[in-house]
Amino acid sequence: MTSSAEHAMAVPMMLDDWLAYTLAGTRPAAHDAQGVCANGVRWSWLDDGVLVLEPAAPTADVRSVLVSAGIHGDETAPIELLSRLVRDIAQGGAALTCRLLVILGNVDGMRDAVRYRDDDLNRLFSGRHLQVPHSHEAPRAAALEQAATRFFAAAPDACGARWHIDMHTAIRASAFEQFALLPHTGKPFSRAMFEWLGDARISAVLLHTTKGNTYSHFTAQTCGADACTLELGKVRPFGENDLTRFAGADEALRRLLASTPASAGAALPRVFTVIGQLTKQSEAFELLFAADVPNFTPFAKDTLLARDGEYRYTVRHDEERIVFPNATVKPGLRAGLLVIETTADTLSQLV
Repeated sequence: MTSSAEHAMAVPMMLDDWLAYTLAGTRPAAHDAQGVCANGVRWSWLDDGVLVLEPAAPTADVRSVLVSAGIHGDETAPIELLSRLVRDIAQGGAALTCRLLVILGNVDGMRDAVRYRDDDLNRLFSGRHLQVPHSHEAPRAAALEQAATRFFAAAPDACGARWHIDMHTAIRASAFEQFALLPHTGKPFSRAMFEWLGDARISAVLLHTTKGNTYSHFTAQTCGADACTLELGKVRPFGENDLTRFAGADEALRRLLASTPASAGAALPRVFTVIGQLTKQSEAFELLFAADVPNFTPFAKDTLLARDGEYRYTVRHDEERIVFPNATVKPGLRAGLLVIETTADTLSQLV
């Protein structure tokens, strides 16, 4: 029989490569599903790719932070960052003063090196998975909703006590290599979140103006979290990422989890607000610009950007920028967002 001391020492070894452990489909026996690291950090394995880490001596007002990656299975850089973070916390190389829920989202997509099998997992939250009950991704969306709800149910309601950082990479290049998206909840945006994004060296923030079905929208709307989606670079296969390019986000996340001050001199990001959407109505849908234009490419007023039968989208403002253009989505889904810069107005209204 393994002694409790030996078990505590064995745990960091099991968490040394959380990514490999998850990809292998390893599921611990019930008596091995939780433990204590040598540094006192407590851990609990909840589900495939779902792990809770808690500080050795949590306070009553401890912050609760959900960090997710791999909601799209082929977005590998944030997955690798998160696996490395788990290792460092388990080994004592990274401090933990918060409750931390770590989620690797579309694990089957990660194993297959695909974005998703049937449906975009990041369009199935806030109950939308109920509309596609036979989708391979539907049960996973329901499970991740439940994991977040249970985690935040044990968190205080105080301002700033609940955070969700959902890390992604973009399909295409961007005028701002690293940017964030904040969900629309009808509530004022948090200055603490914008300051953290500045600390993470995020260049731009995109503000949604309607409710969505993303994971960060679900946690913001349903769980009351300060939530953001981070886009940290381009999609690449496992092992081909230069993780030093994302050092700003990685280090800021570690400071958040350790409750240490932000780095000095960080500028707040530029802000863009969604003012339009390209919707693919049929297979006749066309984007009328180069297929490889970067995210945040600007277009002048009166430029025709898309058509689909009688449907047309023409730029209405002096300048609009395109984000996430994708003509290959299924009919009925978003094929691009149009945004305008609103930096001054937004930053003046933060709370």
